[in-house]
Amino acid sequence: MKSKVKSEIRGRVFKFGDNVNSDVIIPGRYLIYIDPEPLSEHAFEVLGEDYPDKLREFDILVAGENFGCGSAREQAVTAIQGLGIHAVVASSFARAFYRNAINRGFPIVECPDLVADVDEGDEIVVDLSSGQIHKGDRVYGFPELPESVQRILDAGGLIAYLEGVAER
Repeated sequence: MKSKVKSEIRGRVFKFGDNVNSDVIIPGRYLIYIDPEPLSEHAFEVLGEDYPDKLREFDILVAGENFGCGSAREQAVTAIQGLGIHAVVASSFARAFYRNAINRGFPIVECPDLVADVDEGDEIVVDLSSGQIHKGDRVYGFPELPESVQRILDAGGLIAYLEGVAER
């Protein structure tokens, strides 16, 4: 099966701090939507009306501890995907957000060492297959994803994975 998630994700970083709440990612009043595009129009707008457009200029979000805390809403991941963000790297993730990201086939990586050493606008390369992030000549390791999680990401999310299993 060909992977739907790129093994190597390159791009410019937008940096957040700790405890980015799912209510900040997508306010509850927009949970009437389930598709990425309408959700992305309102992603992070509580930080300022220009945030959805501003974030579209970046490829990877980097954050501190407990990214995605708060409500267990799946739309938080979908809104980020709708912005064109290709991955999130954080010191840690709220467990519900982590699982929702995997279920949506969205790469997330825990790498506290990088978070302390990256600034907004920096270019990084997240190599999912090697478990490394490259920033210039610096290399940061992160824990290898479990094989079961990697299979779900490779399929493009849990639904695609389960459809593939059912076809076998």
